Amino acid sequence: MTGGAGYIGSFTVDALQSAGHDVVVYDNLCYGHRNAIDAELIECDVGDVQALDNCLGSRQFDAIIHFAAYIEAGQSMKEAGRFFENNTGNTIRLLNAAARHGIDKFVFSSTAAVYGNPVHLPIKESDPTVPTNVYGESKLQVERMLPWYDLVHGIRSVSLRYFNATGAALDGSKGQDHLPATHLLTVAIQAALGQRPNLPLYGTDYPTPDGTCIRDYVHVLDLASAHVLAVEHLARGGSSDVFNIGTGKGKSNLEVIRAVRKATGVDFSVETCDRRSGDPVQLAADPAKLQRTLDWQPRYSDLETIVGSAWDWHRTHPNGYSA
Repeated sequence: MTGGAGYIGSFTVDALQSAGHDVVVYDNLCYGHRNAIDAELIECDVGDVQALDNCLGSRQFDAIIHFAAYIEAGQSMKEAGRFFENNTGNTIRLLNAAARHGIDKFVFSSTAAVYGNPVHLPIKESDPTVPTNVYGESKLQVERMLPWYDLVHGIRSVSLRYFNATGAALDGSKGQDHLPATHLLTVAIQAALGQRPNLPLYGTDYPTPDGTCIRDYVHVLDLASAHVLAVEHLARGGSSDVFNIGTGKGKSNLEVIRAVRKATGVDFSVETCDRRSGDPVQLAADPAKLQRTLDWQPRYSDLETIVGSAWDWHRTHPNGYSA
């Protein structure tokens, strides 16, 4: 598993192990954390082809789950080359290594950013993919390549298009520790903890009921369970496919802010800012295909559980894993 010491990756490690799978994590720890996982760690970069070959040739691997990527959509509009090189280029290197070593099952961490501004809601997997930022395009380019790797090399794949990943372990023991923090929920909680002077709110003039962006929030535990189902789908001989992971119910930025204020009891300051380049107005998934094909159901993705679990993590681990 590449990037397995990161936020979603570390939860997926736990979920796979609970389901009886053996996991090896391959991570350069650029954003990951060694003490977020209880699994074998190979500390290397996906861009290091020799290290990839050494790893994949060291034993018989059944499948690869590929998380390792840069994820900041706003930053991608300032550093296009860096995002394409890492997110697209390094995935090509990984797929070529998989082909060399006969690994024929591949689960790809994709994103709802491949859709751009949707033509209708909720979004289906068959809807147009027109990214509005480099991050989304860097992931879409990989999705476009995967059917060819299936045809030419027999590598069957599942691409999972995440909507907004949020939340933490229900006991507050594990959560998001990404610097700099960019996700609305994390930044709002940091403001509530006094770790930053305010929460920047990017755009209040969107064509939505309260003027702020709307996103589909899905708990990280539900995301992790989808990866287990995807691996097991491929292990049963399932065909390559693409799935949304979301709830189908969007929440606005202001709704999230109110939920954080309620959970924390802190009326933190909000600074209204201009819209960010490349931010879609509204995103909400149609998860019916994932539910139908892999029997996935979200169990923890209500806003109260998401915010409450994230608050428990951040208030007990104000410095993240370094504490």
